[in-house]
Amino acid sequence: MFMTYAIAIGIVGGLLLGGRIDRLAEVHFHWAWLALAGLLAQVALFSAPVADAVGDAGAPIYVLSTLAVFVVVLRNRSIPGLPIVALGAASNLLAIVANGGWMPAAPGALESIGQHIGPGYSNSRELAAPLLGPLTDVFAMPSWLPFANVFSVGDLLIGAGVAVTIAIAMRSRNPAPDVLGAGSGTLPGRTSPE
Repeated sequence: MFMTYAIAIGIVGGLLLGGRIDRLAEVHFHWAWLALAGLLAQVALFSAPVADAVGDAGAPIYVLSTLAVFVVVLRNRSIPGLPIVALGAASNLLAIVANGGWMPAAPGALESIGQHIGPGYSNSRELAAPLLGPLTDVFAMPSWLPFANVFSVGDLLIGAGVAVTIAIAMRSRNPAPDVLGAGSGTLPGRTSPE
């Protein structure tokens, strides 16, 4: 739910900077189907029936789905803001791979929001001494926020990148001319008349 806040901040920021929501439709995102497949695989992994069915394969599926989304972000790195997302995604992927396919969550951070990691597959594990500890879920959102959860430095970077991407795309007529391709009606470095 961390991304819900990042999206909202990006939209509010874009509006405050004089942007328009309809301009988000002008951003051309290559390989969106692969990112969607990766995200849907992750959502499915966190449902009890799928978690039970995949068993020990959950961790490698989680790593592969995270890698798929990371590859899509790299493919679209010319879109303003996505390099920040890529840095955060790389940070999370390193922590997940280093810890056997799970993102370690600090027990203190979980306790501060009144949560614990229950049985069944989850993308998180409570580990006493995780590898790459500073890159793991060591922070907690304020418990009074709806959907409060733990998060990592990588999540923070991803959220900031998403907010920046949205705000810039809302302001710009053509947020990334080199990505939009032929037929956009503008020359690189120029915007369409209002």
